[in-house]
Amino acid sequence: MKKVALVTGSSRGIGRAVAYQLAHEGYAVCINYIERKDKADELVAQLKSKGCEAIAVQADVADRAAVNAMVKKTEEAFGSVTLLVNNAGVAGQALFQDVTDEMWNRYFSVNLNGMRHTIQAVLPGMLHEKAGSIVNISSMWGEVGASCEVAYSASKAGLIGMTKALAKELGPSGIRVNAICPGFTNTDLSQFIPKDQFDYINNQMPLGRFGEPIEVGALAVYFASPAAAQVTGTAQVIDGGYILSC
Repeated sequence: MKKVALVTGSSRGIGRAVAYQLAHEGYAVCINYIERKDKADELVAQLKSKGCEAIAVQADVADRAAVNAMVKKTEEAFGSVTLLVNNAGVAGQALFQDVTDEMWNRYFSVNLNGMRHTIQAVLPGMLHEKAGSIVNISSMWGEVGASCEVAYSASKAGLIGMTKALAKELGPSGIRVNAICPGFTNTDLSQFIPKDQFDYINNQMPLGRFGEPIEVGALAVYFASPAAAQVTGTAQVIDGGYILSC
C-alpha cells in the first residue's frame, strides 16, 4: 500500500521538518498551510527536485469543511492517508484573567478541534484498510502546565488525553495513535527570546540546549515506522530533560 502522509501546519518549523523527513522516507506528503503559501510551495518544489511526491494545500484546521476538502485533494492526488501528523497549533502568553473568549476559543478550535476534524476526515480510509498511524504534536506544557499559558497548556493536555483514548478505541482496527511533546525548540519563534532568557533556559536543561525541529521529525518518523509497530497510546516528551526541573 502506498505511504501517504498529511502533515498539518507544515510550511514552517517542526511541521516542515516532519514533512521533509517523511518525504525522504518514501511518503507522498501533503504540506498543509494557513497563510505561508510561499513557504509551502518552496518546500514542495524542494522535495520534488529530489524525486519526492508532494503537494501543498491551504486549510485552517479549525474549519471542518476546509479540512474535508484538503483530505479529498490528498486522496485524489495520492490515495488514502496512511499517516496523519497533527502539528498545526497556536500559542501565546497572557495572564489568565486577561484571556478573552476569542483567545480561548481560538486555541481550542485549532489545537484540539483541529485534531478532531483531521482524524475524523482520514479515519474512513484507515478503518477500511485496518491500518494507519496518527501522530499528534502536543507540548511539554501539556504534561506539566505553563504559567501565563493556561489556554495553550489546557488544549495540549486535552490533546494528550485524546491520544490515549483514541489509542484504546482504534487499536482493535490496527490504527496506532501516539503523541510527541516537544520542549523548547529552535524555530522562528525561538529567535524572539531575549538572550539572557535563552541562556537561562539552556542552563535549566540537563542536555544544555534547545531541541531541533529535525529531532522531532525523526521521532515522528519512528512512530510511523515498523519499528514502532507495538507502540501506541504514548506521549513522548522530547525536551532535553527540561521538565525534570519543573
